[in-house]
Amino acid sequence: MILETLDVEKKIEGIRLITGRTRVFGILADPIYHVKTPQTMNALFDKHGVDSVMIPFHVKAEDLSAVVDGLKKMQNFGGFIATVPHKSPMLELCDQVSDAARHIGAVNCVRREEDGRLVGTMLDGIGFVGGLRARGVNPTGMKVFLVGAGGASSAIAFGLADAGVRHITISNRSAARSADLQERLSAVYPRLSLSTTDRDVEDHDLVVNGSTLGMRPSDAEPLDFRRIHGRQLVADAIMEPVLTPLLAAAQSKGCAIFPGKPMLDSQIVLMARHMGALSPR
Repeated sequence: MILETLDVEKKIEGIRLITGRTRVFGILADPIYHVKTPQTMNALFDKHGVDSVMIPFHVKAEDLSAVVDGLKKMQNFGGFIATVPHKSPMLELCDQVSDAARHIGAVNCVRREEDGRLVGTMLDGIGFVGGLRARGVNPTGMKVFLVGAGGASSAIAFGLADAGVRHITISNRSAARSADLQERLSAVYPRLSLSTTDRDVEDHDLVVNGSTLGMRPSDAEPLDFRRIHGRQLVADAIMEPVLTPLLAAAQSKGCAIFPGKPMLDSQIVLMARHMGALSPR
């Protein structure tokens, strides 16, 4: 058996091995099939020669608190990414959160301190705006139609508000959640024009789906696709499928489209730094 192990190590010489010294990171989601963060983060670890690995954890909502409590006790665990549907409940499961996460009402990146304490922040908004700017789009002064009022949508709304958009219309199935997001935005950006009346989709420069609608073939349309026109920019926060029904409809009308992956790419280094996998600048 020892000789077989040595032979295996020789065959894979030059490939980064997972050992007892490797620091472990995770991503918590339900469902888990659509996540792109492990691939992207592990490529970043390889690039920087970091002896760490990120793995996907499929965690049901009702099990989240127990799983997080267990992760606190893992001595070689460095932190995790939280995604659908765990971003909002993660706010109360962390021992400390950033001001941005508190305003947004959600956490998507968590660092585990040596004593087991969890420190959370929210980077989706920064990532979304960074993804736009990487494509040469400056959102300053834009009128935005935003679908959703959950963790990702809230982060995108705050990110766009910080980037200087002039108006955000919030469209959500729950009027109470739309009103709550509007109230939180108004508290931080009192001069920002806001609305929860979602009838005038076509009267916006940027249309964003921050909800999960479009992830499954059986999902309802996040908005009326007939109201999209070719002068609009259309973005979707969903990672899988890459070309969501919204993006496909927008593309057919000649719109510039922005899939979800650039939002991840723009924040991946920030995530690694927050979790302590990469040193701060």
